[in-house]
Amino acid sequence: MPREIQHQGFTISDDPARLDAVAVHRFLSGVYWSENIPLSIVQRSLANSFCVGIYRGDGAQVGLIRLITDRATFAYVCDVYVLPEHRGLGLSKAAMQFVTSHPELQNLRRWQLVTKDAHRLYAQFGFVPVSEPDRHMEKRDPDVYRRLAAQ
Repeated sequence: MPREIQHQGFTISDDPARLDAVAVHRFLSGVYWSENIPLSIVQRSLANSFCVGIYRGDGAQVGLIRLITDRATFAYVCDVYVLPEHRGLGLSKAAMQFVTSHPELQNLRRWQLVTKDAHRLYAQFGFVPVSEPDRHMEKRDPDVYRRLAAQ
C-alpha cells in the first residue's frame, strides 16, 4: 500500500503509479549529473528503483528522490531534486525525512549518495564523508548520455 504525507500543501508519496516520467526526464536531462539522459533510460530507472515523488495540489510532479536499493541491506540515494520555483519550502528536507524513516528502508547496513552542493541537507540525516575512501571504487562513463544523444 503506498504511503504519503502532506507538507505545505504538497504531497510526498512513494506510489509508483503517480510518477510522471516525462516531467522527471524534463528536469534530469538538463542537470549536470544526467545531462542528455534519454527518456527510455529515465523510464527504466524509475521502474527499477524505490521512488518518492513530490506533487503540487493539482497533482503535477515537482520533485523526486530515487533510491537504488534492495530494501534489506543497502540504499543509494540519487536523482534528488525539487523544481526551482518550489525550493525554499522545506520539500527536500521533508522528502528525505519521509525516505529515511520509511518502514521498508529501516535497518539498512549502508546508505550512500554523491552530491556536489547539498552536503548540509544530507548531514541532517546522518550522512558523512566516506569513512574508508581507499576501499571504494567506481567505474564511470560520464559521457554515455551525450554519446547516446548523438546516435
